[in-house]
Amino acid sequence: MWKETIQIGFLLGVRQIRHASKWTTGLIIFIMMLTFLNLVAVSGILVGLIEGSVKAYSDQFTGDVFLSTLGGKKYIEKSTDMLATLDTIPGVAAYSARYTEGATIEANYRVRRDPQQLRDTVGTNLSGINPESEEALTHISKHLIEGEFLSPDDTNYIVLGSMLLEQYSPLGAQGDDAGFPTIKDVHVGSRVRVTVNGATKEYIVKGILKTKVDEISRRAFLPEKEFIRFAGRTNLNVNEVSIRATTLADAPKVKQALLDSGIGANALVRLSREGLPTFLLDMIKTFDLLGNGISSVGLLVSSITIFIVIFVNAITRRKYIGILKGIGIRAEAIEFSYVIQSLLYAVVGSGLALIVIYGLLVPFFDANPINFPFSDGILVAPLSGTMVKLAILVISTLIAGYIPAWMIIKKNTLDSILGR
Repeated sequence: MWKETIQIGFLLGVRQIRHASKWTTGLIIFIMMLTFLNLVAVSGILVGLIEGSVKAYSDQFTGDVFLSTLGGKKYIEKSTDMLATLDTIPGVAAYSARYTEGATIEANYRVRRDPQQLRDTVGTNLSGINPESEEALTHISKHLIEGEFLSPDDTNYIVLGSMLLEQYSPLGAQGDDAGFPTIKDVHVGSRVRVTVNGATKEYIVKGILKTKVDEISRRAFLPEKEFIRFAGRTNLNVNEVSIRATTLADAPKVKQALLDSGIGANALVRLSREGLPTFLLDMIKTFDLLGNGISSVGLLVSSITIFIVIFVNAITRRKYIGILKGIGIRAEAIEFSYVIQSLLYAVVGSGLALIVIYGLLVPFFDANPINFPFSDGILVAPLSGTMVKLAILVISTLIAGYIPAWMIIKKNTLDSILGR
C-alpha cells in the first residue's frame, strides 16, 4: 500500500513540477541557493577571521609541530641528539631550530649628545636562525618590506620586525605610553646597538619584516653562528624548533613519534593548534555561534518562502485536489507530491550552492584572503559541517512544504470540488 502511495505521489509531484512556471521554479531554486550560501558563507567568513590568524601562526612561526623549552629550563637540553632524531622521523618535511635571548636595541646613541637625554631603546626577543632552514620552513623573506634577508655568514647585519619601529607601529609615537615601545628613525642601513647577556655590539639593519604574527614582527633576527658567538652560548642547545609535516594529517603522527623517541623528556611537544591561547579558541567558537545565529534567520526566511509557495499552489489547485481525492487517490499520495516539489527546490538549490562554495568561493578566498588589520581572513567551510547544514536545510524545507499541503488536503472533498 505505502509503496503504491509513494509511486503515485512521485508521479503527481513530477507532473506538477513539469507543468509549473519555469520562472517561478527558477526563482525558488535561486532563493534556496542564496539561503544555503548564507548558511555556509556567513559563519565561514566569521570563523575565517580567526582561522586566518591561526593559519598564519602555523605557516610563519610554529609549523605543524612546535617544540619549546620545558618550564624552568633555559633551553631544550640534548638539542643536538634531538635534531638528529628529527632527520629520521617519517613525515617530517622540514624544520627550523631557533636560539632566543632577551635583548635590548638602542637607536639614537650616535646622535645623542646630552647624557641626560633619554636613550631610544626597545626590548625584544633576539632570535638566532639558520636563514636557509627558516626560509624552507616559513618562507620568511617574502614578508620583507624593506631591504634583504640574512645570509648564513652575515656577522654585522640584523633584521628587525616592523613592530619594533615607530614608523610601522599601529600606535606610532604613542606606543611607548601604551606599553608597546618602539625606536624611531631606523631604516635599512641604519646602525643599532644590541645588548644581550651583558655583551653589546653594533649592527647594520639589513631588512625589516612585517607580518600579522606578533611573534615575528616583534623579534630581531641574527644568523645562528653570529648569535651563538655574540650571546656567548657555550653549547648548541636551542630554544624552539618548528616542524613542518609532509601533510597536515601527518602532524599528529609526527608528534607521537617525537614523544615515543623520548624527546618529550627535554622539550614541550605540541601541535600548532595546541599552543594557541584559550581566548583565541573561545573566539572561534563564539564567531561560529554568531554566524550560525545570523544564518538561521536566512533559513527561517527560506522556510517561510517555501511554505507560502506550496500553500498558494495547493489552494489554487484545491478543485484539482478534490477531484483526485474523489477518484480515490489517497491523501498521503497527494501530500507526498508536494513534498517532492519541496525536495526538488532544496536539493537543486543546495547543489548549485555547493558548486559555488567549493568551486569558486573557497579557492578564491584562499588565493585572495580578506585583508583585516589583525589577520588575513579566509572562508572556512569544512565538508562535514557543510553536510550538516545541508541536512538541516533539506529537512526544514520538507516540513515547510508538507504543512500547507496537509492543511489544504484535509478539507472536505466535496467542498474542495465545489470551491466552497
